[in-house]
Amino acid sequence: ILYGMSIRGLAEAADMKFYEAKEFIENYFVVRKRIKEYLDNLLKEAREKGYVETLFGRRRPTPDVLSSNFIVRTGAERAAQNMPIQGTEADLMKRAMIKVDKVLSEKTPTAHMVMQVHDSLIIECDITDKDVVAEILQYEMENVAPELPVKLAVEVSTGRNWGEL
Repeated sequence: ILYGMSIRGLAEAADMKFYEAKEFIENYFVVRKRIKEYLDNLLKEAREKGYVETLFGRRRPTPDVLSSNFIVRTGAERAAQNMPIQGTEADLMKRAMIKVDKVLSEKTPTAHMVMQVHDSLIIECDITDKDVVAEILQYEMENVAPELPVKLAVEVSTGRNWGEL
């Protein structure tokens, strides 16, 4: 819902009747009024400025929010509401990947980043370095954006393979 799921989309995804999904979304925004205000302001910004942006200033143009075509317009509205949230998360991950890679290469030469999966980083290292790597990951990822008004929380797990994580 936060990312712009429609009533029809919720009804299908949750195997609900249309009226139940509509009521659920309405109640969600009654309880979470500030989220509704935030999403409404994003649409207003998209229409007035022609773009939305992440917390760190990366922009996405939004010309189709003014489209007379309902399908084009509602798709653009969902994208305009989604991008600042998911885009900010992507910005945080990019920052984290750069910082983690730098610190790992300085402190643990056996460790290297294998991949990113959504909000996770997969690191490969000698088993003797796993605790140091876990500490570096947690610290660097939690402190990747000290200017945020909230503290980021990071969970780290280790295993011999991805299946153990």
